[in-house]
Amino acid sequence: MKTFHIERPDEGLRPAIADKIDNLTKPKGSLGLLEETALQVALVQQTQKPTLRKPQNIIFAADHGIVAEGVSLSPKEVTWQQLSNFLHGGAGVNFLCRQHGFELKIVDAGVDYDLPYEKGIIDMKVRRGTRNYLYEAAMTQEEADLCLERGAEMTRRCHKEGSNVLSFGEMGIGNTSSSSLWMTYFTGIPLEQCVGAGSGLDQEGIRHKYEILKKCMEHYDGDGSAMDIIRYFGGLEMVMAVGAMLQAAELKMLILVDGFIMTNCLLAAMQLYPAVRDYAIFGHCGDECGHKRVLDFLHAKPLLHLGLRLGEGTGAICAYPLVESAVRMINEMDSFAHASITKYF
Repeated sequence: MKTFHIERPDEGLRPAIADKIDNLTKPKGSLGLLEETALQVALVQQTQKPTLRKPQNIIFAADHGIVAEGVSLSPKEVTWQQLSNFLHGGAGVNFLCRQHGFELKIVDAGVDYDLPYEKGIIDMKVRRGTRNYLYEAAMTQEEADLCLERGAEMTRRCHKEGSNVLSFGEMGIGNTSSSSLWMTYFTGIPLEQCVGAGSGLDQEGIRHKYEILKKCMEHYDGDGSAMDIIRYFGGLEMVMAVGAMLQAAELKMLILVDGFIMTNCLLAAMQLYPAVRDYAIFGHCGDECGHKRVLDFLHAKPLLHLGLRLGEGTGAICAYPLVESAVRMINEMDSFAHASITKYF
């Protein structure tokens, strides 16, 4: 299994950063979560003058064997069809990338389709979709290791291109099922509270999905370790995102966490390397059942509450301007002393 060297940010600089933020020309704490975000970014970068460079959004895509059990409203072919939409610039993530200056990378982690790589999709395919984990593990340990390495490779590419902030998205019909299973195993929250509508199931559909996933848990015969649960119930795109996040933390990059699925990928990454949490900024709290619960478990403060549940990295990209605002605040606001203003708090 690939190993990472992830260090928690050195806390030695915290008092100086906090003092700088507290002495900007405003009442102490009056910019709320912007102040907390600025402190986190400055700690990650170990400087009182943080910068954001070349943001990129990586979408990992793959198919899921569990879809055969009717756990999703959408058919499997939507996975590859949406990749075509990404290429043509017509998806939700496309207009947000254009608006906020993100480069978009589309990665085939395991789509069950012959994709047109010559048109810009990055070929990292491990296999053509996962196995059906109602009956067997979604992937072997070797396949999971390959996913971790290839996800890490994508992050290294972005880092070499000058990026110091990344958001991650996913495309894979059925991946809310895998996320729900990771969530219940890694948080202890009952499965029923982790299972939601996904791409639009009604109450009957949600109940069916829950019953299938409950059977999957009953059939699980692994060793119960974090890595075994990750590979047994995970999606290829999800494990690849875990590797990408861990590599980003090793390289001391900021990780913008998107919705339900990417939050559970961060949760899974934390089971392997808890320090990855320090590099994560949570973009939003979405409408998928379970998202708020897992955020609360992580003591995370999402920047936005817009009722989003699209995935693709859209919520993380929407939140990026607030991260920019936090950085501008610490770099561009004057201090009381320099501006000759009496502190008014």
